[in-house]
Amino acid sequence: MSDEIQYTDINKSYEAAIERSKKLEEDLIKNPKKYRVLTGDRPTGRLHIGHYFGSLQNRVRLAKLGVPTMILIADYQVLTDHDAFDKISQNTKQLVIDYLAAGIDVEKQDVIIYPHSYVPEANQLMIPFLTLVSNAELSRNPTVKEEILSAGLTNVNAGMYTYPVHQAVDILFCKGNVVPAGKDQLPHIEMTRTIANRFNKKFCTDVGKESVFPLPEVLLSKTPMIMGLDGSQKMSKSRNNTIMLCATEDETAKVIKKAKTDQERFITYDPVNRPEVANLLTLISLCTGESPEKIAERIGDGGGGMLKNTLTEALNENLRPLRTKRAQLEKEPEYIRKVLTDGAAKAREIAQKTLEEVRERMNMVI
Repeated sequence: MSDEIQYTDINKSYEAAIERSKKLEEDLIKNPKKYRVLTGDRPTGRLHIGHYFGSLQNRVRLAKLGVPTMILIADYQVLTDHDAFDKISQNTKQLVIDYLAAGIDVEKQDVIIYPHSYVPEANQLMIPFLTLVSNAELSRNPTVKEEILSAGLTNVNAGMYTYPVHQAVDILFCKGNVVPAGKDQLPHIEMTRTIANRFNKKFCTDVGKESVFPLPEVLLSKTPMIMGLDGSQKMSKSRNNTIMLCATEDETAKVIKKAKTDQERFITYDPVNRPEVANLLTLISLCTGESPEKIAERIGDGGGGMLKNTLTEALNENLRPLRTKRAQLEKEPEYIRKVLTDGAAKAREIAQKTLEEVRERMNMVI
């Protein structure tokens, strides 16, 4: 292609994204109905506190603001780098339980929860979208490279390379114009914007015809990256350094007791020199709203034992309502299935309208 995507330096791109995100946040509060959020997860397992503080709380906040929100369960994308397809159905339902327990209300809020394998009309956009990007652009995507590396893949399937295009499908079929994401997802959003722009330029040139697709913006999380209890890596189920939302209070206490700290007794907040201690202080702060510095000052020479006890109490108290609701929802499998089937039906209605519009612009109506 003559206008190949030039992936910008991610740090420079991130700086620009921060400024746009601030303005977007202000307008979301004033004009929530002007936007449609697309967010979601791959059903690779139940959610942990990294998901809760990093994204789930923000989804609940946006939904309560009245922002129309599509929550995608990306079941097809599990196949790109996981072999656990035997648990996709079970994991999908567990994600819904986590969403609802956290405060998402599909009956009172403008929220649709659905698996994208149940929206064939949306997936039909994959073919035209693939014609708008080159093999070179797919191969150069830095996020895909990182995902291949972190998954330890030696035999990479085509689904992994086309993952960003499928993500563009997920965002654009519903004309999503806001995507909550972190720094590492910026190249994916950049490709989505490129695909939307190329489609509009190629197929919407007739006088009087508006563009089909919006150019989505990233809404950056204000929450710092949640590190695992080992203090050195991002929290992840595969690294066994998490606290699951479904864990009991006793299980939570047991896991926190094994969390890594350091040999200094006096507790201070020093992310550079004492990252493990700083991480636990940050988790307490996320639960209580108190600054990490104030928490460290309060614990003082109480040492690692008091630090871990403080985190245990704060986390269990914070998650108690969610866990109570979660236990109730576990007993309502038919309701969970209804949330998914109703959500899929609503998503299909949206996708059908978009697909009809796309066919008309590509001169494929019969």
